[in-house]
Amino acid sequence: MNPLIFQSDFGRADGAVSAMYGVAYCVCGDLKISDLTHEIPQYDIWEASYRLIQTVSYWPEGAVFVSVVDPGVGSTRRSIVAQTEGGQYVVTPDNGTLTHIKKLCGIRAARVIDESVNRLPGSGESYTFHGRDIYAYTGARLASGIIGFEGVGPEVPVESVVEIPFVPAKLEENEVSGTIDVLDVRFGSLWTNIPRELFLKMGVSYGERIEVIIEKRGHTVYRTSLIYAHSFADAFIGEALVYVNSLDFMAVAINQGNFARAYNVGTGLSWRITMRKSTLNR
Repeated sequence: MNPLIFQSDFGRADGAVSAMYGVAYCVCGDLKISDLTHEIPQYDIWEASYRLIQTVSYWPEGAVFVSVVDPGVGSTRRSIVAQTEGGQYVVTPDNGTLTHIKKLCGIRAARVIDESVNRLPGSGESYTFHGRDIYAYTGARLASGIIGFEGVGPEVPVESVVEIPFVPAKLEENEVSGTIDVLDVRFGSLWTNIPRELFLKMGVSYGERIEVIIEKRGHTVYRTSLIYAHSFADAFIGEALVYVNSLDFMAVAINQGNFARAYNVGTGLSWRITMRKSTLNR
């Protein structure tokens, strides 16, 4: 018996999530089900992908994730189960939700769900709630041990797993640049795709000032020198700082404030961030 973890953009206002729970418990009443989140913005495949990479590797081998952010439900997009390099499983539409796992964590193998076997009995004429009828059902069968990975369906090449655009961070002429991938939602911190190791190649030390430039589609919206801090305690209340987030990537925040709201900063490939040593250190 392995843990089963649900993620979706369904919210909690209606019975969708409860229905997924019900299907899973009908498969096996002894399952242990948890939620990653059901507050992914509607149709936001990018954020679904990021929340998975934020979480999956901290669960034990054999854990089964069901991620349902599926604007193409009922179309020809595939339904798959991916096995990560760490041995966890992700049950999801093949629409780019696995992008960050594929790039940063690694996918060991992938299989297309055989819906002739792995579909809620009696649901064959329903085409708009695959989260309940296919993903929760298949995830529960896999987590409970009713089927093994081979029982999901035919194997497909890992290279065929769909990716959404992903621009890696880069170091050029003693400055690093990347994208603002996601927000630390509750606190409004900006989480970038700049790895700490790449950032440190600039020869930066804690306590030094870092010039931070944020652009949206080439237009500068923020440019200031910030302290590179161990933690929020190294900055005054209300002061902005650069720090290493819990995934070992660079982030920007306001101590006891909301950076994204204060400066109206968003996420995605249109938002670029550049960091370099400030001249104030000289």
